[in-house]
Amino acid sequence: MSSPPSHVRSGLTAEQGGPEGAEEAVPSPETAAPAAAGPEYDGPPLVVAVTGAASGVGALLAARLAGSSAVKRVLAIDERRGEVTGVQWRVLDVRDPAVAERLAGVDVVVHLAQDLGMTADPKTRSAYNVRGTQTVLTAAAAAGVHRVVLCTSAMVYGALDDNEIPLAEDAPLRATEEASLVGDLLEIERLGRRAPMAHPGLSVTVLRPAVVVGPEVDTVLTRHFEAPRLLVVAGSRPCWQFCHVDDLTTALEYAALGLVEGEVTVGCDGWLEQEEVEEITGIRRMELPASLALGTAARLHRLGLTPAPAGDLAYTMYPWVVSGSRLHEAGWRPVHTNEEVLGQLLAQVAGNHAVAGRRLGGKDAATTLGAAGATVALVGTAALVRRARKRRRI
Repeated sequence: MSSPPSHVRSGLTAEQGGPEGAEEAVPSPETAAPAAAGPEYDGPPLVVAVTGAASGVGALLAARLAGSSAVKRVLAIDERRGEVTGVQWRVLDVRDPAVAERLAGVDVVVHLAQDLGMTADPKTRSAYNVRGTQTVLTAAAAAGVHRVVLCTSAMVYGALDDNEIPLAEDAPLRATEEASLVGDLLEIERLGRRAPMAHPGLSVTVLRPAVVVGPEVDTVLTRHFEAPRLLVVAGSRPCWQFCHVDDLTTALEYAALGLVEGEVTVGCDGWLEQEEVEEITGIRRMELPASLALGTAARLHRLGLTPAPAGDLAYTMYPWVVSGSRLHEAGWRPVHTNEEVLGQLLAQVAGNHAVAGRRLGGKDAATTLGAAGATVALVGTAALVRRARKRRRI
């Protein structure tokens, strides 16, 4: 499938105008985008519960819903009380069956209490993510809630060389279930599909965002841009699509109000190809053969040196761009472009040093980056070490 013109890939759609081939400067992070207008909703005001409301997207959504005329009351649920005002706080673990009692009288639950970090033990993280989702779905059904909104990731589609660009919402989920966060997300999706069959009257909407960027967001994919070089696997064709947390928040609002249903993808309009990313970031690439990159990544992960399995490297190799068509049909539009979000990401990670997703401290950074200045990851470091050893043997 051929790519559309560059100005379409980077989000300047025909509807938005913009001259053919025009170049746009990347705005500084200080330039605030205009706040998205609220969706048109003519139904009765809803009582909405938001789990994970003390921080991140959960806090942003709780605050936005608290100011919406479409929402009668917001119930904020988390293990600690957050700073959002105008909501009713319920402090408890979402895995506690008592959550069903807290959901009495609630119309919609937006479940955002997930551990998406890289520092937790994988088994502990998975147990929290899966058990929490299972408990919330069961509790919602028991309390008479008629809609639950889940948030996973467009990563569930998998990153494969033959993916359509962009992927439709109903494209098959072809991600692998290695011991990674993607496995958690696939299981969450399975729970979401089963819930309406087990609990008639309960509907489940799932949002699948592209690479999420914003304050407090720290993932292997955002750390990709903390490296001194961008790893490119030979023969791959990376395509980058981002989703700003503000746009994810408004998309979740549409889902909470029932303006979109089913499986829903969300992200900036279009995408950036590797050459565009390198031009915007000013970070040069380091290209490695696929067998070397994947093999070394697998060994380093087994040794516990990198936070993500080798399979996750595919998300920097092959496209997993999504269309967002269902949200667009409902009237939603992203406020941010891919260029803007990438610019904000660069400002956000400035001063950090990560290789293969592993963030390095001052001494480690000086040693590793100084000794392997051309590398982008421990993958590259290991490759150079291996080459040096071979030279010494000759």
